[in-house]
Amino acid sequence: MKRIKLTTWIGIAMAAGVIVGFLCNKMAPDAAAAKEIAGYFSIFTDIFLRLIKMIIAPLILATLVAGLAGMGDAKAVGRIGFKALGWFFGASICSLLIGLAMANLMRPGDSLGMPLPDVGAATNLKTSALNLKDFITHVFPKSIFEAMGNNEVLQILVFALFFGLALGKLHNSTSNSLVKSTEDLMHVMLQVTNYVMRFAPVGVFAAVSSVITTQGLGVLLVYGKYIASFFLALGVLWLVLIGAGYFVLGKDVFRLIKAIRGPMLMGFSTASSESAYPKLMEQLEKFGVKNRIVGFILPLGYSFNLDGSMMNTAFVALFISQAYNIPMTVGQQITMLLVLMVSSKGIAGVPRASLVVVAAVLPMFGLPEAGLLLVMGIDHFLDMGRTATNVLGNAIATAVVAKWENAIDPVDEEAVESDDLIPLEQEVKLPKAA
Repeated sequence: MKRIKLTTWIGIAMAAGVIVGFLCNKMAPDAAAAKEIAGYFSIFTDIFLRLIKMIIAPLILATLVAGLAGMGDAKAVGRIGFKALGWFFGASICSLLIGLAMANLMRPGDSLGMPLPDVGAATNLKTSALNLKDFITHVFPKSIFEAMGNNEVLQILVFALFFGLALGKLHNSTSNSLVKSTEDLMHVMLQVTNYVMRFAPVGVFAAVSSVITTQGLGVLLVYGKYIASFFLALGVLWLVLIGAGYFVLGKDVFRLIKAIRGPMLMGFSTASSESAYPKLMEQLEKFGVKNRIVGFILPLGYSFNLDGSMMNTAFVALFISQAYNIPMTVGQQITMLLVLMVSSKGIAGVPRASLVVVAAVLPMFGLPEAGLLLVMGIDHFLDMGRTATNVLGNAIATAVVAKWENAIDPVDEEAVESDDLIPLEQEVKLPKAA
């Protein structure tokens, strides 16, 4: 008997979450009761996200070290990193330009029709620490244990870069043993990931139910034009990313999209890029990308290539200027694009991280931070879309760099199709690093 795929279960969980959340919202006597009910749903969401966070740090460290040790050549690491950052830069520019263009074209803030908050109203977002100097300093870890405890992807990447290159440089029994142990740890963490992913439908159901219970379906209608404009902009960005991927990968880009539909749906439903990371890594390897490339490029992309979040920052900033009727010249918008380009690097792939970036940039252009209150009520729904876009962008970027490095192996189509259900008793086997 053919078992139902995880992607299907997640889709069912999303639909069930909308229905149950709607019923709970209608049955709750008041907002306080709805919030209390949503709190019980959130227990399962929190458990799932905690499990994801539990495996992120060791999974990233093991895959990075194993991949870098397999390369064994600092020049190869530099070459691959340069290609990746070049792609990230181009994707970021496209994301911001599309956000600015679509916000100017659709102008969703002009007909908001809702009372605006006081200009002096404060959001609870901390913006003082968000500057280039602190960001650069923060990249380098004081302790690898602290970095892993906080799931600091960039700090883990820096440590793994040194450690992996050192292992690749040494050629003795001790280093070979460490490389083998790291590869074994990677395989174990992938099996642990397989266990955790089976809890995904429950986490998705709880996340959707919680939001609908407190917000109701009406919030989607109130901000209908803004939501429609934003998702249309995301659609344009998807076409650009897929088109760029087609230029390098050819028709294989459509096979890639089919392979990553599960991680994209998971990211969409949970509004957390972290939740999709383990499964995305596995699917990229099943697509044929060598694990040394996946282990290096994907963590880098999670810090520097969040295309959906990048576009969101530009879109929200212009939406606020329109809502407050504060016009911005073309020069100001281009300047803001450059500021966002720098300030958004390294933002975490977790819900509402991009709002922190926007809150830091708004005062520079005379826009009130209180404008963020206008979108915070529906931001979870927007975060679902931009998170799925982040997953798509990083998958294409990783595959493109692998193509440039001739690091994509032909794979059986059935292996990709079996993405969502790996039998628990099956050993996870990955290709050896070249």
